Order: sequence, then C-alpha cells, then structure tokens
Amino acid sequence: MVFSSNVFLFLFLPVFLGLYYISGNRYRNLLLLVASYIFYAWWRVDFLALFAGVTLWNYWIGLKVGAAGVRTKPAQRWLLLGVGVDLCILGYFKYANFGVDSLNAIMTSMGLEPFILTHVLLPIGISFYIFESISYIIDVYRGDTPATRNLIDFAAFVAIFPHLIAGPVLRFKDLVDQFNNRTHTLDKFSEGCTRFMQGFIKKVFIADTLAVVADHCFALQNPTTGDAWLGALAYTAQLYFDFSGYSDMAIGLGLMMGFRFMENFKQPYISQSITEFWRRWHISLSTWLRDYLYITLGGNRKGTFNTYRNLFLTMLLGGLWHGANFTYIIWGAWHGLWLAIERALGLDTNPQRFNPVKWAFTFLLVVVGWVIFRAENLHVAARMYGAMFSFGDWQLSELNRAQLTGLQVATLIVAYLTLAFFGLRDFYRNATPAQAPRTPVHINTDGSIGLDWSRVMTRALVLLLFVASVLKLSAQSYSPFLYFQF
Repeated sequence: MVFSSNVFLFLFLPVFLGLYYISGNRYRNLLLLVASYIFYAWWRVDFLALFAGVTLWNYWIGLKVGAAGVRTKPAQRWLLLGVGVDLCILGYFKYANFGVDSLNAIMTSMGLEPFILTHVLLPIGISFYIFESISYIIDVYRGDTPATRNLIDFAAFVAIFPHLIAGPVLRFKDLVDQFNNRTHTLDKFSEGCTRFMQGFIKKVFIADTLAVVADHCFALQNPTTGDAWLGALAYTAQLYFDFSGYSDMAIGLGLMMGFRFMENFKQPYISQSITEFWRRWHISLSTWLRDYLYITLGGNRKGTFNTYRNLFLTMLLGGLWHGANFTYIIWGAWHGLWLAIERALGLDTNPQRFNPVKWAFTFLLVVVGWVIFRAENLHVAARMYGAMFSFGDWQLSELNRAQLTGLQVATLIVAYLTLAFFGLRDFYRNATPAQAPRTPVHINTDGSIGLDWSRVMTRALVLLLFVASVLKLSAQSYSPFLYFQF
C-alpha cells in the first residue's frame, strides 16, 4: 500500500482516522501499532514477522543496555550485540545478492564454478526501521533517553505507518514525549491535511510526469548530449519532488495524529556547497549519519587527516546504505570527496549572501552525482556521462522527440521555476528575522475573527490541485515512491 493509491486515500486512511479519533487516549498508540502492521502486511504478510522480530529484539536489548548503566562496559557489550545483529539482518537481506554476484564474477573470471544462492527478496523499509532501532539502543547507551518498558509505544514508534516505508528517519528520544502526551487540535489537523495534499501534488503531478522523461532518456542506447542532459535534469527534479513529496505526506499524516516529525528537506537545490546541500537534503538521514557514524568514527577530534577520512567514509557508507550496487558506492564517494575538499578549503560554512557562481557549481556537482545514482549499472552511467560531456549534438534524438510530450516539457519548466521561487524565498527568509505564521482564521486583538485571505486562497488552490491529482492518479498506472527500494 502506498499513500498515492485509491485504497489508501478512500479506505485505509478514513477508516483509521475515524477509529483513531473515537478512541480514547489510552488506546490510540495500540490502534496506531495495529494499523501500521496492517499497512506493512498489505505488501507481504510473511515479512511482518521479521519486522516484529527486529522490534522485539531491540526492545529487549534496550532494556539490557539501560539496566547495565550509561556508558558502562556491560552496557557496551549489550550494545555491540544489538547493533551487530541488526547489521547482520540488514546485511543479509540487502547485500547478500550483491556480495554473491560480485564473488561469482571474480570466480567465473578465474575459471571456477560460481556459488548458487536463491535470490533474497528485499523487505521494504528495512533500511529505515533498522536505522531507527539502532539509534534507539545507542541513545539508551549514551544516556540520551531512558530504556522504555512500554512495548506498545516502542513498537508503535518503529512501525508508525506515515514514515515506515521511506522515512523520515525518526528517533525515539524525539518522539517519546509525544507518544505519552500529544495534542490534537483542529489547526494541527488542518495543517496536516494541507501538508499531505502538497506532497500528493508533488508526487502525482510533477514526479510521476517527469519519471517518464527520465526513464526514457536513461534507456536510450545512443543518447545525444541533449538527451543525456534532459534525462539528468528530469531525474534531478523527479527525485526531489518524489521524495520530498513523500516526506510532506508523512509529516502531514503525523500532524493529523498529533505528532510533529522533523523536517526532511529545506530547499536543497538552492545550496551553494555540497556541505550545505547535505544540511538541506534528506536531513533525517544526514543528521543520523553525523550523530551515529561520523561522530563514532571520531568526527573532527583526531586531527585533520582523520577528519577528512571520516567525512569520506561516512558518505561512502551512506551511499552503500542506499543500495547494493557499485553506483551507490561511487555516488557516496563523490559526495564524500567534495565534503572533504570543502572542509579543507573552508567552504563548509553557511553562506550569508547568494552567490550565483557557487550555486551553479554546486548544482552541477549534484546533477552529475544523480546520474550515477539513477543509472542501473556502471555501463549505463558511463554511457550517460559520455554523452553529457562529449558536448556533441545538443538536439534530441528522433526517438526522444517522438516520445516527449508538451505536458512533460511544461512540467519540467514548472518544476524548475518552482524550485527557483521557493528556494530563493527560503534563502532570503532565513536572512531576515522570522515572523510567527498566522493561521488562515485567527482572532484579532479586538476579539473579532479575521481571515488571512492569501492563506485561504492558497489552501483553496492546494485543494483544487489535490482533487485534480486524485483524478490523474485514477487514470495512471501504479507508480511507487523512489525511496521504497532503499
């Protein structure tokens, strides 16, 4: 089941919200857990057992770590056991096929018989719920949160369906108070509905339309320079609107239930360095990598060389987290290399003014990186890079022109105009003192009811676009979110 599906919109969500709001506070976390397990089992019932097993394992390890004491040797042994088992589970399901295939390629080249391994199916969302479980037991070990004895709350945290499949990567210590006591107001529910609709529009109207362009360009056997750059730019926009759209929907659903999740994107394509890009892109993952991997490796505490090494290794492993493919490893190394270079040159600070040259160079680095991230294998990546930087024929190939529609071109233009407008608005808003936002309906100082007509009209437009998106969804084929594969 996905958010952008009729069964979710018109069956699962209304039934869940109806039961949720007629239930008392005492039963809402249990209802959330049951609904989340149903949501996950809709994909495959058999992997629900693995999911529940991982939850129980980390709940038990958390109790053992907590009982042993903060940062003690016994606690460290329990922590290493817990993290080790978690990583073994993730490693088997995510990397067994990749490892055996790589080993077989070497053995075949040496004239040896390859190993036979039944194809291992990747459970959806496993990278996210394993990382969230690891962060919990590490936080208990560090003393950042006490070990919870409430199994229902912990299981609901791991399974909560808005973020279960593709994030954001949440942390128990940030949500534990909300599980115990969260507010449910009309304003928060309205904000959640608007945020959900915005994400839905991003996904269905923009990302799904651009997906056809990107897929076709990357599938061309002899792309021209124009084909390659069109595919790269289409995928760059598609990935952002797809993934940030999912995050918007997850945050919106959380608000409908009284939760406030962390923001996962802050206009990343306005960044003027790769360092800034990672402060704005997939923020929940980048901060997780910083807090639990980069700092564990030593951070910047053990000399200049080790700092650069830790930056590079963190991004290399972050790339590998995305998937078992050399393309992801190279993509992670690409970003790790630039993070180290910017650290060495002192370019890792937040910019105070907008510099078009720095922005253009950073955007170029990001787009170049997305090509190998999107490519099925190194051969496809090499073919795309060869076409992009041959600077030969900038015209689209006949095959590409025959497939490209006016709607797709218009969507690509609208996507980048949207990115530019909201990116620049975000940059200059951060440069000025923040003002408290007002709700569309508010109480004036004299006690009268006032309307913020600009916000009212904005929400009305969002509602109309959402209805149009639902109609479009009903007419198109199934289109899963890109991050489901991770």
